[in-house]
Amino acid sequence: MNENDLLYRRGLLEGQRILVTGGGTGLGVVMADAFLMLGADVFICGRRPAVLEEAADRLRRRHGGLIRALPCDIRSDDEIDAMLDTIWAGGPLTALVNNAAGNFLSRTEDLTPGGFDAISRIVFRGGFLLTAACGRRWLRDGVAASVVSILASWIDGAVPYTVPSAMSKAGIEMMTRSLAVEWAPRGIRLNAIAPGSFPTEGVQAHLRPGEPVLEAGGPDEGNPMGRNGRMTELANLAAFLVSPGVEYLTGQTITIDGGAHLLRTPGLAERASWSDEQWRAERESVREYDRTHRGS
Repeated sequence: MNENDLLYRRGLLEGQRILVTGGGTGLGVVMADAFLMLGADVFICGRRPAVLEEAADRLRRRHGGLIRALPCDIRSDDEIDAMLDTIWAGGPLTALVNNAAGNFLSRTEDLTPGGFDAISRIVFRGGFLLTAACGRRWLRDGVAASVVSILASWIDGAVPYTVPSAMSKAGIEMMTRSLAVEWAPRGIRLNAIAPGSFPTEGVQAHLRPGEPVLEAGGPDEGNPMGRNGRMTELANLAAFLVSPGVEYLTGQTITIDGGAHLLRTPGLAERASWSDEQWRAERESVREYDRTHRGS
């Protein structure tokens, strides 16, 4: 990303301290890039230290400023508290971006409890635990702050074969609405972004295995705008939501998908006719990707 891609002036986020979960790759690193460019102190967390450090080093060389990689498994309240203690030693966060996620395609009858937990414990449990842990500190100290959670554009519809993710993201949207009301009198705002098609490596590997690689901003015949999202478009929206000057905005989910969600097209419906062999091949493709990237 370069400065000309951003809508906002440099220095807009000076004095802000922002934590992005899942900040080493995909949409997370794109948002971290924008926040750093706009002058915020940025913290990125995730489960893969090498990936986080590489991302932080790359952004630091590009923009300067303070960006720190903090390995953390957000499924663990102990690891969350240790990470937040480290951050708060230099001052409170002013914003949290709940971006960490996981997903894979599966017929629901094939799901194991472990498969369900693999997604729900990151998106649903982890998103809540981290939001609550930050909230307790903000409320204790009387600090105004904001939370932005990354959902999906189908949050008010349905997408078959992704039930653990669908349930989890729906739960995080309800958390966003409920806490927006509960914490509004004390200066804490909660909003959410529901992205449509923003192609990333993780989406390609887990939701489109074996299919042609999509390009951000590239053609998409099923979208009213005829293209996929550009990463800078999502980064600009995230920067807006954490910026000073929008303190009256809370409890909202903003969909950014070129209008695709308005079509009410049943996502992934073509898989209803897949054979058992096709499902086995898709599962193996995802497993192979995870084996290759685990620990990297």
